[in-house]
Amino acid sequence: MPAGARSTQLTPPSEPMVWHGWGDPARRHGLPPAARALLERELGPLNGDHRPVGLAEVRVRPSALTPTQRRALVEVVGADHVRDDHRTRVEHAGGRSTPDLLRRRRGDALAAPDVVVSPHDHGEVARVLERCAEHRLAVVPFGGGTSVVGGVEPERGGFAALVTLDLGRLDALIDLDETAGLATFGAGVRGPAAEAALRERGFTLGHFPQSYAYLSLGGAVATRSSGQASSGYGRIDELVAGLRCATPIGELRVEHGARSAAGPDLRALLLGSEGILGVLTEVTVRVRPAPQLEQFTAHVAPSFASGAATLRALTQAGATADVIRLSDEDETRAMLAQASGWQGTALQRYLRVRGLGTPCLLILGWEGSREQVRRRRRLTEKTLASRRTVPIGAPAGRAWAAGRFDGPYLRDELLDRGVLVDTLETATSWSRLGGLYQAVRTAVRTTLRERGTPPLLLTHVSHLYPSGASLYLTWLARQDTGRELEQWQAVKRATGDAIVAAGGTITHHHAVGLDHRPWMHDEVGEVGLAALRAVKTALDPDGILNPGKLLPPAR
Repeated sequence: MPAGARSTQLTPPSEPMVWHGWGDPARRHGLPPAARALLERELGPLNGDHRPVGLAEVRVRPSALTPTQRRALVEVVGADHVRDDHRTRVEHAGGRSTPDLLRRRRGDALAAPDVVVSPHDHGEVARVLERCAEHRLAVVPFGGGTSVVGGVEPERGGFAALVTLDLGRLDALIDLDETAGLATFGAGVRGPAAEAALRERGFTLGHFPQSYAYLSLGGAVATRSSGQASSGYGRIDELVAGLRCATPIGELRVEHGARSAAGPDLRALLLGSEGILGVLTEVTVRVRPAPQLEQFTAHVAPSFASGAATLRALTQAGATADVIRLSDEDETRAMLAQASGWQGTALQRYLRVRGLGTPCLLILGWEGSREQVRRRRRLTEKTLASRRTVPIGAPAGRAWAAGRFDGPYLRDELLDRGVLVDTLETATSWSRLGGLYQAVRTAVRTTLRERGTPPLLLTHVSHLYPSGASLYLTWLARQDTGRELEQWQAVKRATGDAIVAAGGTITHHHAVGLDHRPWMHDEVGEVGLAALRAVKTALDPDGILNPGKLLPPAR
C-alpha cells in the first residue's frame, strides 16, 4: 500500500448492516457528553427510552410467493440463495431513510419482500428477470441498502408478490486495465472492498460518500452519488466509463473506452436510473494512481456568506482542494462546543481575539503525490489569504477526517433518546445559493415550530462547481411521540416546495426514490417525464422493475 494511503478506510465492515439502524452496532460510540449538553440546551432534556423493539417483535406478512414461483427462482440461483426467513425479509424491508427506520424500530416491516434472491453473475440476474416477468413478480434491486429516500422500499406496484434482488454476490474485480486506468467490478461490490482491491494494485477510485462502508458500486451509479472528495476526483457519473445492464427484454451494454458520437449517450441514461430501467451487473470506472500523501487542514471564515464567496473564488480559479466543506455559523458552533480541554478553550479564545465571534469552519483536504499536494495546497492557501479567512491548523482538519463516516451512527443514538433527525440536500447556482439557504432553513424552522418541536439546524456546503454548489442541511428536533412520521412528512413537504420555489434541485446526490418523486414534474417537466416513461416501457414492458420509484404518476 502506498505511503499515506487511507488504511482506516480500507477495512470492509465486519458485520452486515443492522436491521434497525446504520452499520455494525459494535462501532457505535455513544453520544458524547458535550453533544448531549448541546442538544439539551437547544431542545430540552433527553429523557425516556426510545430504543427499537426486538427482531422477533417485528411484524411481517406471510410470503405471497407461490410454490411454483419459488421453484422457478430456485432453478436459476439454487435453494441456498432464495431466502424468505424472518431476519432476511426484515433486513430487506427498506433502506436507511428516517421513515424506514422509524417503521422498523417500532416493529412494522409489513411491506417486507416476499423473498430475497441472490444471483452471482449477469447471467443469473437476466434469468431471474425472465422468471419474474413470466410469473408477474415485482423486482426491487438491492445493493448496500443505504438509500435515504425510499429507493429500495419494497413497493409492489399492483403485483401480487415482490422479489428483492440482492446483488451482494456480484462483488468481483473483473478486470483492471492499468494502461487505460479502467477497472471493471461486479455491481454489488462494497466501497471498502473495491478500494482495497485497487490499492493492492496501486490505484484508487477516490469515491468516499458518508455511506462508503456499506454502499454498493452499482447503487452509487444508479443514484448518481457524490463523495466527500468529489471536488477533486469528480462525482460517480464523471468516473463511470462503461456499464452492463440486465433488462427484462435483454442485455444493454455500454462499452467503455474513448469518447463516441454514436447517437445519444446510453451510459448517461442508465446513470441515476434507480433500478427502474434494468439491473446494473457490471460497472467500469476510471481510476488513478493511489495517493502518496493525504493532508487535511482547517480555516475559518467570518460569515457563511463570505465563506461561500471564497469557495466560489477558489473553484472558478481552479484552486479548490479535493475535500472542501464550509459549515455555517450554527454547525460551526455545534462543532466548537464539542472541542474539549485546554485546546478547545484556546481555540475559541483565539477566534474571539481575531474578531470571529460567530466563525464558519472551512475543512480542506488534498491528495496525490507529494509534489502535487504541495503545489495545489499552496495555490489554495494563496487564494484563501486574500479572502479574510484565518487558518487554525491541521489538528482540526484531521479531527474532522477521523470522524467523517460516523454521522449515521450518531443518528441511531439520537433516535434512541427521542430526537428526530434527518438530512436534506440540494444545489443551485452561486447567484441563488444565499436565497436557497434562507428558504430551506425557514421552511424547516417554521414547520417544526408550528408543531411545538423547534429544531436545531446545521448546514454546510460540500460540493463545488464553477457555476454553483450544493447545500446539505441536518435538522434535529424532539420527536412528536406517536406522530414522528407525520412530523417528518410535514418537513419534507415544506422543504421540497421551498427548494423548488428558490430555484434549487430536488436532489444533488441522494437520488429521487419515493421521497422526492412528488417534485419530479418541477425538476424535468412533463415532456421529460414522458420521455423517461417511454424508455421505461420499452425496456420493462411489464413494469416489474422497482415499482413506484423516480417516476410520478402521469397527470
